Amino acid sequence: MTAAAPAPLGLLAYRAATAALAPVVPLLLRRRLARGKEDGTRLGERLGHASLARPAGQLVWIHGASVGECMSVLPLISKLLETSQRHVLVTSGTLTSAQMMAQRLPAGALHQFVPLDVPAAIRRFLEHWKPDAALFVDSEIWPNILSQTHARSIPIALVNGRMSERAFTGWRRARGMARAILSLYDTCLVQDGESAERLTALGARNVVVAGNLKADAPPLPADAEKLAALKAAIGNRPVLLAAQTHPGEDETVLPAHDALRKELPDLLTILVPRHPERGTELSMLCGTRVHLRRAHGHLPAAQTAIYIADTLGELGIFYRLASFAFVGGSLMPHGGHNPLEPARLSRGVLFGPHTYNFARDYEAISGAQGLGLVHSAAEIAQHALRLLQSTADARSLGEAAAGAAAALGGAAETTRQAIERLLGNNAVT
Repeated sequence: MTAAAPAPLGLLAYRAATAALAPVVPLLLRRRLARGKEDGTRLGERLGHASLARPAGQLVWIHGASVGECMSVLPLISKLLETSQRHVLVTSGTLTSAQMMAQRLPAGALHQFVPLDVPAAIRRFLEHWKPDAALFVDSEIWPNILSQTHARSIPIALVNGRMSERAFTGWRRARGMARAILSLYDTCLVQDGESAERLTALGARNVVVAGNLKADAPPLPADAEKLAALKAAIGNRPVLLAAQTHPGEDETVLPAHDALRKELPDLLTILVPRHPERGTELSMLCGTRVHLRRAHGHLPAAQTAIYIADTLGELGIFYRLASFAFVGGSLMPHGGHNPLEPARLSRGVLFGPHTYNFARDYEAISGAQGLGLVHSAAEIAQHALRLLQSTADARSLGEAAAGAAAALGGAAETTRQAIERLLGNNAVT
């Protein structure tokens, strides 16, 4: 393992500041708890106090920020657990990710909340768990966590790594700090060539393009009883699905719905906000349109025009209710959300121009479909009308999307092989 260069002043200042803040961290956590952002029964985990025993044998630690990052590594976790006497510890920082991992982690994998990037909390965490390798997902860069892990000679990898142009521009203003932090990774397994070039330019070592782990994820699950109940309630009505929407996008989808209702008077539009707590906001946006909220326990009624799916973990259900989907985070500059989720279910994908988070995936899917990009309510309505009026066209679009998604796979095995090499000197004896 190559020794890191002397820490620049910026990194030293960061370490000093976080150490000085340690006495007020419990207060900050209590404030977050009051706002519903922490689990009161597991608050100690954020301070490095483990709530579970370390299992015997080899332990691979994987950290992802939230739901998307944790879900993306599920195929990798399954592959890593094929080795006997090995366990996987997954850490994340949000309540929703903890809830999702409780449902989706396979046997042999554990979840803890990640400790805050405070020296004492990280020290407690590492002393208890003693991981044999540490994998950080996507763009998770925490200076204290990385430096303390490196100091214990624990191999470190960035997996499913990504660096946007915006992040690259910011890090270039602090090249010394970027190099000091990124050089702590023993290897960086990234999603695409652009991220590889940017990370290398900033000082990362052993950068390899492995592809996007999300392309290997299994189809989103769906509760069979809930799906059947919704199908029965909807019947043969045409469905326009707008998934993972953000503020500013629903205001575009709703006029598209209005335009479509002139041709399809029994149309049901389902809005699935990226953040379920926006249910009240969406209800207000609907105005006089007849609407119901799933969070209130309702199923769509015959006269329901808009169904607000403001619940957590049910996206797999809603993708199965429509023949295609508009995927949000793309009309507004959020970078787009995962288009592979509907594509794996043979659902065609419509999307806005802001897709930099999944540029390769959107490019592959839109290329296979021959369409997909929309800029306005009028364009959404135009494409949706064709697909809602032609079952054959909708099926063809979904098959093209599914084929493109399947062709993008392979990153999980490539990543597994790299991690096994990284573990070479820490294998189970």
